[in-house]
Amino acid sequence: MVLDFSLLFKIGAMGVLLIIIDKVLKSGGREDISVLTNLAGIVIILIAVLSIIYKLFDSVKTLFTL
Repeated sequence: MVLDFSLLFKIGAMGVLLIIIDKVLKSGGREDISVLTNLAGIVIILIAVLSIIYKLFDSVKTLFTL
């Protein structure tokens, strides 16, 4: 199983973008929208990570089915 580093960079870039959006919204007094944006970002990142977890479980399954 080869780890795809481009997905890791995308997750990191999304995290940085979320931090920037969070700071801008909080400085503008929009904490409620900031929280919703953070939740949406977490969900998107978790969906991206689920593909990696699926590949891991598939590799473990094929390893133990000799």
